[in-house]
Amino acid sequence: MRKLSLAGCLAALLFCAAGAAHAERVGAVDTVFKLIGPDHKVVVDAYDDPKVKGVSCYVSRAVTGGVSGALGLAEDKAEAAIACRQVGPISIAQPLPRQEEVFSERQSILFKRLRVVRMVDSQRHTLVYLTYSDKLVEGSPQNAVAAVPVDRAVAIPLKP
Repeated sequence: MRKLSLAGCLAALLFCAAGAAHAERVGAVDTVFKLIGPDHKVVVDAYDDPKVKGVSCYVSRAVTGGVSGALGLAEDKAEAAIACRQVGPISIAQPLPRQEEVFSERQSILFKRLRVVRMVDSQRHTLVYLTYSDKLVEGSPQNAVAAVPVDRAVAIPLKP
């Protein structure tokens, strides 16, 4: 019976890991030393906007270490910060919805996700990126926002 439940947990971990967002780790700093397992950390990941070439978002967040963190069973804190920047010429190949989730990454084995949503502020010709964390039952009101102004020469096509 014990082997069966361990196999079930491993299968759930692999299933959840397969759906995780792909980010490029820029760096990390340790915040708490853990004798067994990895230390608690603050990590900085870079995400390129998949529909807007030339824009990258940098998200910093806490990652829980220890044995539960090493096994993927820990729930990371809901706090995150975001900074989005123009990193090259901006080009938008297809119409954008006014609001769209562009990144999502799990923060616990099943129920908690870190999300980044892009919003288009047409009046100011700006892309606004919001990061927050949600849970299946109750999310967190903690959030962070970043804005990237787009040169007026670049059209921001919107979906109807």
